[in-house]
Amino acid sequence: MTIDYDHQILESVAVRRTRLTNALLFGSERTRRSFDDGLKFLLISAILATIICAGCVGYSFIVDLMEQSDRSLQGPLSMVMIP
Repeated sequence: MTIDYDHQILESVAVRRTRLTNALLFGSERTRRSFDDGLKFLLISAILATIICAGCVGYSFIVDLMEQSDRSLQGPLSMVMIP
């Protein structure tokens, strides 16, 4: 069996990051549950949903403004002559 030193280094870095995160979040209370990564994904999803909603509202606003400007350039509809 070959020894993969790169894999060992990556695992040790991941463990060290987890320990530092737990130390930062919980301090001396090491017996407390670890931080749930699902919360991070929930916040990211909420931010993305907000950005998508703002984009849809902005697109609708711009399309409405363009339609209004087209209507104002055509003039009143009562002046159209039908041959």
